[in-house]
Amino acid sequence: MSKEEILLKVRNSPNDKGSIPVQCAMLTQKINELTLHLKNNKKDFQTRRGLIGMVVQRKKLLKYYQKKCSIKYYELLKLLNLSK
Repeated sequence: MSKEEILLKVRNSPNDKGSIPVQCAMLTQKINELTLHLKNNKKDFQTRRGLIGMVVQRKKLLKYYQKKCSIKYYELLKLLNLSK
């Protein structure tokens, strides 16, 4: 799934680029790309460190979003194929 397709599904308005669902979707896309990269390059430790940071950032954003509006949180998890 490309970046534009994800933005179309997640954003609230046409100019929405910074809301929590959009940030989580973009982080999820980057995490998936880096995971594929690390499967081929097992010794790329700097990328692994960056990946861990992105996972932590997404976790914090999702935790905040769950507190803010839980119904939309579960819809976002389903859309991004994340388990909880």
